[in-house]
Order: sequence, then C-alpha cells, then structure tokens
Amino acid sequence: MRNPSFAFTAFAGLLFFGFVWGSTQPLTKIAVSTGYLPFGLIFWQLAIAVVLIGPVLLANNIKVPFDRKHLLYFAGVALFGTLVPNSFSYLAAAKLPAGIMALVVSTVPIFSLVIALGVGNERFLLSRTAGIFLGVAAMMMIALPEASLPVAGQGFWVLVALIAPFCYGVEGNFVAKLVPPNLNPMAALWAASLLGLTVVTPLALATNQFINPMVPWGAAEWALFVSSISHAIAYSGFMWLIGYAGIVFTTQIAYVVTIAAIVIAIVFLGETYSGWVWLAIGLMLSGLLLVQPVGKLPELDETEEA
Repeated sequence: MRNPSFAFTAFAGLLFFGFVWGSTQPLTKIAVSTGYLPFGLIFWQLAIAVVLIGPVLLANNIKVPFDRKHLLYFAGVALFGTLVPNSFSYLAAAKLPAGIMALVVSTVPIFSLVIALGVGNERFLLSRTAGIFLGVAAMMMIALPEASLPVAGQGFWVLVALIAPFCYGVEGNFVAKLVPPNLNPMAALWAASLLGLTVVTPLALATNQFINPMVPWGAAEWALFVSSISHAIAYSGFMWLIGYAGIVFTTQIAYVVTIAAIVIAIVFLGETYSGWVWLAIGLMLSGLLLVQPVGKLPELDETEEA
C-alpha cells in the first residue's frame, strides 16, 4: 500500500544525518584552531561516544558480544574507521579550509569503488570508471594550481587529508565483510570506541597530546564536544538508514554531507573559494553520481503490508 510517511522519514533521515555529518568538518576546523593534536582529539571523540552510547545500550538491553570474531570486527572499525583516518584528518584540518576538507572526505565512495574493483568485489562499468576519473580530476584541481588554495604549499596537505577517505574505503570493503549477523550498529560503535580508547589513551599520554578537560572551555573545546556527539549520531543514523531505506538510497548522503559542510563553512567560518575549487566541487558531485552503487532506488512512496 502507499505510505507517504515512509518516504518522508527516509528523506528526512537522509537530510538530517547528512547535515549532522557535514557539520563535523567545520567543527573539526574550530577544534584544531588552538593547536590541539590528533591523539588528544581522538581520545575525547571516542570517550564521549562511549559515555553517550553506553546508557542507550543499557536502557534498551542491547548486548555487546566480545568473542574473537566480534573483537576482530571491532578492531577493524576502530583502526580504519577512527584511529588512522582521524589522525591524518586532524593534521590536515589544521592547515586546510573546512570546505576543502569536506570535498576531500567526499572521495570515500570513489576510493571504495577503486578498492572494490581491485579485489574483485565490483565489476567494471565504464560510467563508474568515468566517475573515478572525475573525482581524481577534482582533487588535482585543488592540489595542483597555485591559485586554488588560500596559502601556497597547501596542496601537500590535500594529499595528507586523502589518507582518511582511503582508510574509510578500506573499512567499507574489508571490515564490512566481517560484520557478524544481527550486530546492533550502536553496539558496534560503542565497542569499537572502547577498543580504540585502549590504543589512543597511552599514545595521547606518551606524546603529551592529552587534552585536559578541566581548563576553561572555549570555542575549540565546545567544538570538539559537539563534533564528537555529531559523529556518534551520524554513524548510528547512517547504519539505521541503510536498514530502513537500503544501501543504494543511503549512499546519496554523500551529496548532503559535502554540500552541508561547504555551506556551513561559508556561513559560519567565512570561508571563500577560488574558481578552481568551485569547478572541483562540480566535478566531484558529478563523479559521486556516477560511482553510486548499481541498483534501483527503493520505491519510497510504497511499502508492503504483511
């Protein structure tokens, strides 16, 4: 039967979680503005996620299994989903505009497809390959021309930032294949965050990157706090939306994330971009359209009654 509320919920979820996800880039830019370093930032991102999600799991009696298979999965999510990508992402965020960082992160579907083609998880299609080339061209338009970035020499940091979406591509192709059946996404995020804390805590302390929460809070501290909450909401919402509306529909969130981050950076951070960057944005959005998963979007105005 026709169910308009299903379509409304799906699109509302896509826009809301995409906006929340997109807001993390401008917030990250503010968080690194005072010189905070990656391990300290990652510690609090993971710690806040553990504290916020834990009570939700308890209230809903959601079990978190810790057998060998689940631990391997949690370790992969922690390593390729947070520890490695965020380390490089935070370093690059201190050097690049938030809008550029958002454009770089939007290459995740392109890296995912390249890796999938390499390991045989996807079949070759000319249109999707064209999308890869458009994405590469977009990155070259940012990294190569002298006039594309506000400060000379920032092209190197674009390459550093690209390590993060590459890691997310690895996570999507390899770690996702290990996901145990019937694993609650919030339970997975909580366990991966907890496991990540056991790694990043000694690193933050040993390298003197630990951020003392007892100092007076300014814009950077509040930005870190809000971005950590946003990360937990966006990831959990993304996984929920996959189950609710399907993977093909949910991957459209890449457009919302990119556009939201750029608009927020322009409005609240006062960022401006050269013509090269605007052309790169157009090429990237076109590339994302071509590399979307093959399949039919769900009929969002209809559901089946049992």
